[in-house]
Amino acid sequence: MNDRSAQRLAMLQEALVSGGTLHLREAAELCGVSEMTIRRDLTTQPSPISLLGGRLVMASYPGVAQVYDLTEQQASHYQIKHRLCQRVASFIEDGDTLFIDCGSTLIPLLSQLSHFRELTVVTYALNVANAVAALPNVRLVLLGGLFYASSQSFGSDGIGAAIERLGINKALISAAGVDYERGVSCFHFHEVAPKQAAIATAMQRILVVDASKFGVVRPAYFAALSDFDSVVTDDARAATLEGVAVSTVI
Repeated sequence: MNDRSAQRLAMLQEALVSGGTLHLREAAELCGVSEMTIRRDLTTQPSPISLLGGRLVMASYPGVAQVYDLTEQQASHYQIKHRLCQRVASFIEDGDTLFIDCGSTLIPLLSQLSHFRELTVVTYALNVANAVAALPNVRLVLLGGLFYASSQSFGSDGIGAAIERLGINKALISAAGVDYERGVSCFHFHEVAPKQAAIATAMQRILVVDASKFGVVRPAYFAALSDFDSVVTDDARAATLEGVAVSTVI
């Protein structure tokens, strides 16, 4: 391995172990070289570092996973997610327009929506849309674009603007990582725009996460904890959060 390349990769690995992710531009500035040089280092030399969506992540870093499997995530912590969604249902009122995020955390909520007389659901997730499409009391707004099979969701350049044109009462947001200092993050960069638009637009912003997500940093940052009005979780440590209403499920 080229000595300079090895030194750069070692420097980046040290930065990633302590920080979780690093933008390609920041990596280039840290090493004093061009972005192209960093790209070349990563493609020509063996390294535990991967480049995902313009950010460097450690393949072996405990807060970052390279592969997201929706089926696996749905099976993970299912009973806890079901209890979290029961609590989330208590926030919903007849006539609400709900933004329901993609992923597995909010799937148990969908069977509970039939208990309401009238709702509108806004989503960019195909699995959410399939679950609520048959409910006669739910008006569905499905946001389209390029389909990402790994998360059963859509993404497009205009998805954020489309969400901002809607009147959303409550944004129900899930996440793959929650860190008190580095904020709230997810696996996929195409999810950032719809999540951020929903948070900016909704009258009430509710983060729904189980305890396994705390202390974890994923590649795609999308919000600070202070951006939410409420956090629904089974993690008792979240009760220490300031400025956010925490609803803890036992």
